[in-house]
Amino acid sequence: MKRTTKSRTAVAALALGMLAGMAAAPEAQAQQGFSGKSAGDIMVRARLLGVIPDEDASTSIGGNVSVSNDWVPEVDISYFVTDNIALELIAATTRHDVSHTAAGSLGKVSLLPPTLTLQYHFLPKERFSPYVGAGLNYTFFYNEDAPGGGITSIDYENSLGYALQAGVDYALTDNWYANVDVKKIFLSTDVSINGGAVTADVDLDPWIVGLGVGYKF
Repeated sequence: MKRTTKSRTAVAALALGMLAGMAAAPEAQAQQGFSGKSAGDIMVRARLLGVIPDEDASTSIGGNVSVSNDWVPEVDISYFVTDNIALELIAATTRHDVSHTAAGSLGKVSLLPPTLTLQYHFLPKERFSPYVGAGLNYTFFYNEDAPGGGITSIDYENSLGYALQAGVDYALTDNWYANVDVKKIFLSTDVSINGGAVTADVDLDPWIVGLGVGYKF
């Protein structure tokens, strides 16, 4: 069931490699004409986002559920309340194949998971600026596509979860930043198949990994 382990390991290795590369950047680039992050700043980022479910489920017919990974473009916005504290809102939509160990394909479903986090930026005036965050996620499930055959309908309940976050911004110029970001979303949904003939409680708990660039206004 945990078929995403290799994907999660590869993504984590890539993110760590980028973090190490940023940390080792020459000091000669630093500080001249560089203001860093300040209260009142707005940062808009564009990322390539990987949504990697760490799924588990209990169903009325036994067995387990698998949910595929997806990679999509994402845009997020951060507002700095103080030099160190920021609010970040992300929104992206992903689409996943769902299957059951006994029943086979459960079709496809799309997710819209807006997530709001409160962040603490440790070194806002430095080029290498790590941060951590925590917040809330509300996931909308839509465009459910039942596979047909014996499964004619499938419904997912929208769900509220919470999120943990860690990442780093690296200033390329005074306004442009490279970014690596990892979130863990703790998210469950109730699933109803064929009007409730089969039910499931699915823990999705995805890792959300983002690689991208940001611009500070």
